[in-house]
Amino acid sequence: MKTRKIVITGGPGTGKSSIIKELISRNHTCFEEVSRQVTLDARKDGIDQLFLTKPLLFSELLLKARTQQFIDAEKIDKDIVFLDRGLPDVLAYMDYINSDYPQDFTKACEDHTYQTVFILAPWQDIFISDSERYENFDQAVEIHHSLLDIYKRFGYELIDVPFGSIKHRADFILDVLNL
Repeated sequence: MKTRKIVITGGPGTGKSSIIKELISRNHTCFEEVSRQVTLDARKDGIDQLFLTKPLLFSELLLKARTQQFIDAEKIDKDIVFLDRGLPDVLAYMDYINSDYPQDFTKACEDHTYQTVFILAPWQDIFISDSERYENFDQAVEIHHSLLDIYKRFGYELIDVPFGSIKHRADFILDVLNL
């Protein structure tokens, strides 16, 4: 049985991590977002915002971690695994800041494909900045457009998750997947 890898993506503050936590509470296998840990690890080394000061290094670390999540997901004996963001997110953020990236970033996205991608639109009512999230709401909207562009570039048909409670949004995702 091949594990279907399902990405839940969207700009910052759209509710991805809350939905992942809800799916975990319902006993679904999920991989949580890795960028917060990369940011916190950099802070231990004295770099407050690694993405802002060394975007390529930050992105390389994310690409490596998300590739490992993809590989780990394939080893799980489950029909479906949910991932909080996918490999194309790395490229979307690099595009957002207008930064070049090596060809191996693109190759990683081509070599590791997901079966389904859900996207959450920016939602002002739930958007909150915190110590790991440097973006404001307008920037979150711009990042959303970068995500749309990059996932479409790799041939994904994105499924929009409607606004609503965390439970309602998780139900929507599970209904689309017939779970």
